[in-house]
Amino acid sequence: MLFCLLLIYVSTKGLMSFPCSQSFSVLEVTFLLFLGSGEVSGIRGFNLRNGLSLWRKHLVKHNKGAYICCSFSTEKDPLLPSVQQLTDARVIYSVSAALGHNKDSHPECSARVPAIVTALEKNELTRKFRGSEILELANFKNATIEDIANVHEKAYVLGLEKAMGEASDSGLIFIEGSGPTYATSTTFQDSLIAAGAGMALVDSVVTASRNSFDPPTGFALIRPPGHHAVPKGPMGFCVFGNVAIAARHAQRAHGLTRVFIIDFDVHHGNGTNDAFSEDPDIFFLSTHQDGSYPGTGKMSDIGKGKGEGTTLNLPLPGGSGDIAMRTAFEEIIVPCVQRFKPDLILVSAGYDAHVLDPLANLQFTTGTYYSLAKDIKQLAKEVCGGRCVFFLEGGYNLESLSASVADSFRALLGEESLASEFDNPAYLYDEPMRKVRDAIERAKSIHCL
Repeated sequence: MLFCLLLIYVSTKGLMSFPCSQSFSVLEVTFLLFLGSGEVSGIRGFNLRNGLSLWRKHLVKHNKGAYICCSFSTEKDPLLPSVQQLTDARVIYSVSAALGHNKDSHPECSARVPAIVTALEKNELTRKFRGSEILELANFKNATIEDIANVHEKAYVLGLEKAMGEASDSGLIFIEGSGPTYATSTTFQDSLIAAGAGMALVDSVVTASRNSFDPPTGFALIRPPGHHAVPKGPMGFCVFGNVAIAARHAQRAHGLTRVFIIDFDVHHGNGTNDAFSEDPDIFFLSTHQDGSYPGTGKMSDIGKGKGEGTTLNLPLPGGSGDIAMRTAFEEIIVPCVQRFKPDLILVSAGYDAHVLDPLANLQFTTGTYYSLAKDIKQLAKEVCGGRCVFFLEGGYNLESLSASVADSFRALLGEESLASEFDNPAYLYDEPMRKVRDAIERAKSIHCL
């Protein structure tokens, strides 16, 4: 009888009493129904929220929010670092420069990742200078076609593989109708490597979190980028959705059901948005320049079906900069993450909102990216045991890109920013804060923040 009553309570009242965007896994609801038939339901003051809290506390072993499946371990993969190496590290990164995937004079060219690696060396932000606190994940498995097909339609994946013959004959082909996304003979393999690098970082960070309250933060320095690639195909320089593939991998390999994706690229991550628009367990939050490519990411897009409320798009007016992003972080990102209570945070880290970047019109600085990295790392530590991985997306001015990534590394290491040595205040102008304020207030209203 109690079981039936609680079932009615959950379906008609309990879930409706939670804030916007709050959702539960099948496992959580099943447990709550079980509570209704047992002694716990007789505790004075017991309610649905208390029951859920008890369930989550029962699952947490080492870190907050940890729903970790113990069937996977890097110890079983000789290509990945040992548990001790992971525990000692503060930052773990992977590099996939995709040198064969290149088109001369194209913004998304093969010079991007090498420029970052050179900056890390110049700024003494590698293992050579820092010892065990910085770890490069030099060996990892490529993603498989099945891994990619967890996000993209298999017909697209197999079609791209077949197109490599044409790319080899022609030297270069365009694989998107509008033209900006190209492929060479190595693009398919390079894209599998990039996706595999992100998955391996998730594996490493999750493994470290089982043994440390402060695991290393991962950073995938990879290309081709991914957040525009839609389930049906490529788009906007992007081939496979690296961050989306990693999110699915975290769920399937590690049991990390609830994943929060923060996308601060200047362009809307429409591919990631579309992949998870109906998924209540993956929250996608994008800040991007209003009206920029690809024209998606309207504030009214909040997901659909079971995923309604777990998509938040915040288009920022042109000219938005450090103040706007800091305000958005404090008033939008933080409360959303805290309410969703993810098991893992993934970041689509686009550096093309920098004031020097040629493809858009926001005015972030190197200091903006330092603050974002620092604050996201702290937020992950508070809500999900520090499990967090960054994925390189856009960024097409090689100087601002490399300087900003280097300063992001400093933030993740807990060191002071050197942004003042690169940023020039003369490039900045007044931010349109009234428009920014209006956008933030509207987003807060839509999402009950």
